[in-house]
Amino acid sequence: MQSYRKLQVWQKSHQIVLNVYRLTLAFPNDERFGLTSQIRRCAVSIPSNIAEGSARGSDADYARFLHIALGSVTELDYQLLLANDLAFIKNDEYEIIAREIDEIGKMLNGFIKRLKQ
Repeated sequence: MQSYRKLQVWQKSHQIVLNVYRLTLAFPNDERFGLTSQIRRCAVSIPSNIAEGSARGSDADYARFLHIALGSVTELDYQLLLANDLAFIKNDEYEIIAREIDEIGKMLNGFIKRLKQ
């Protein structure tokens, strides 16, 4: 049941969640129920869908959950770009997390392709 925890893509996406929570602590208070909440939910969705998909009975079901995770990766990428453009996060912090997000996206794409073979 805990095999998803051994997946490198899950480990990296879990780390992104931790990083996102740290980054969003400094967001303006009036964004608490706006962009802060949306970014956090989106980030949590990535490892959550990887974990949930791993418990499904078929590769097709697993791939479907990985696609949902991939959608959340793209959504998170945009939301953090917006946060950077609004000066809620520093450029150097954004560049680091954007590279990590891109890497997770590539890993998910590769995983989906393997499941579909």
